[in-house]
Amino acid sequence: MVNVTSEIGRLRKVLVHEPGPEVDRMVPPMMEELLFDDILFGDRARDEHRRFRRLLQLLGIEVVEANQLLAEALAGNEARAWLWEMLRLEAPQELRGAAPAATAEEAVATAVGGLLAADPPHGIEVEDLFRLAPLPNWCFQRDPQVILGDGVIFSAMATAARWREGVLTRCTFQFHPDLSDTPVILDPLREAQNLGHLLGPHRPCLEGGDVLVMSSEVVAVGVSERTNSAAVEILAAALAELEDGPRWLEVVHLPHRRAYMHLDTVFTPLDHDAALVFEPVICGSGPQLAETYEVDLHSSDLAPHHRGCLLEALAARGLDLEPIPCGGVDPVTQQREQWTDGANAFALAPGVIVLYDRNLRTADELAGKGFRVVAAKDVLLGAEEVDLTQNERVCLMLESYEMSRARGGPHCLTHPLERDEV
Repeated sequence: MVNVTSEIGRLRKVLVHEPGPEVDRMVPPMMEELLFDDILFGDRARDEHRRFRRLLQLLGIEVVEANQLLAEALAGNEARAWLWEMLRLEAPQELRGAAPAATAEEAVATAVGGLLAADPPHGIEVEDLFRLAPLPNWCFQRDPQVILGDGVIFSAMATAARWREGVLTRCTFQFHPDLSDTPVILDPLREAQNLGHLLGPHRPCLEGGDVLVMSSEVVAVGVSERTNSAAVEILAAALAELEDGPRWLEVVHLPHRRAYMHLDTVFTPLDHDAALVFEPVICGSGPQLAETYEVDLHSSDLAPHHRGCLLEALAARGLDLEPIPCGGVDPVTQQREQWTDGANAFALAPGVIVLYDRNLRTADELAGKGFRVVAAKDVLLGAEEVDLTQNERVCLMLESYEMSRARGGPHCLTHPLERDEV
């Protein structure tokens, strides 16, 4: 069962993935295609991720490992055959006639960790090293799907390096006994196929980091480097068909820059009345301001209407959020800390958030707005206590030396499966 109707309701169950062998197998030629800025030190990244998961568990949140969920979905022969049918087209010709993996664990290891070259490689390029490339981005569980209410929206990943993530998500929801009954609100690829838009500029691209469930009535979606207008039009049509779905879709046109790859890199809700923002894009007055267009999902034509900045559009729909600038007020620090995910916080309950510890000026701004800033390690060691039921504003600072180099913060690393209603 899934249920998410906000970005801030108390978190009950969350989907994550610990960086595994797929990170250890990443080589420098992969960085540009995978949109990493460095290759990661896997042991340190795993240590940081484990501390994050343990923190969530200590606060009473059920943590679901994506690989385990996928393995449970692949317990049956039918599921493994389906997955291999999807994967074999990526594999070299000599593997395409091979049988599916004999066990679920083997199937997951292949699908996520990739397949090394059978013989010692004779070159240094990715195709020389792997028969099937690994998936280092799989740790960013925000992107392959969106949970909205009790249904799921599947993503249509923008880059070929991440297409397999969408296959794994579809496999999980199709075959896992606890998820197979989840209503599919939208599969953009299926809709594109029906419309004949699988290729070219009309191919829909939609990634979960661009979709924020603001309330039961309001959804925000970014048009970005990873999500295009073709996908947003299909999304609006699908949401309009829902019997008890949201009323308003806020479409935020982000500047096409690597730093703003998704909407959640410049804007994340923190509390009933506050959000972290990258000021120049969300509420500035310069050329980088993201223009917002609103779609009334109860209208017959679904025409978007200009609403100015996102915060003004949300306020008109009853979500009056005070902007807290990541990086503080200094424009240099704002850019530096936005780059290191200072606007990519993840709410565990209204006013209780997690943030990477390298974003010190952002933490100072949060402290000035009444947040108690606490090192996550102090909670893990028992030196500090945090209670999600106490209506206290808290910012938990996560160790992030290695994970922050992967270009995704706490919001990117997580996908809520169940939240309390706000």
